[in-house]
Amino acid sequence: MVPLVVDDVAPFEDWSAAARGALAVLHSTVGLDLWMLTRVEGNDQVMLHAHPRELVPAGTTVPWDRSFCRKMVSGAGPRVSTVTAATPVYASVRAGHTESIAAYVGVPIVTHSGTLFGTLCGVSSRAQPRSFARHLPTVELVARLLSTLLPEDGVARPPLDGPG
Repeated sequence: MVPLVVDDVAPFEDWSAAARGALAVLHSTVGLDLWMLTRVEGNDQVMLHAHPRELVPAGTTVPWDRSFCRKMVSGAGPRVSTVTAATPVYASVRAGHTESIAAYVGVPIVTHSGTLFGTLCGVSSRAQPRSFARHLPTVELVARLLSTLLPEDGVARPPLDGPG
């Protein structure tokens, strides 16, 4: 019997580890400066995980009603904006560091019951070519996989980024 080397494809320890892995892969394959996994809590959008993590500390909040992600989730804004200054709904949004967001991609994360948990989103300080939109199916698949891995009740809170 030949021993298998599978450490690099072993299951993630938990949802948070899977989320961190997903953000790292999106950063290296899709690009953009920053990838985040967020949770909507009341009137706030809370950053659970980010890659690179030093750009946005876990626990950082922005007002939900003034976020790109809220505009996307509500259908007022597209899931991909390669030039946010040319997308009126995003050009008018000001939350956190949005002045430096020149490109955006975001997809909802939903619970098993179909309610909004949060978002998977990526941003860049540089506008992207229109061809960047080809990455949307990949981002949507990653979001759907993370939604699938959420606890069945959708209530359990994945821990904020910690060691690992």
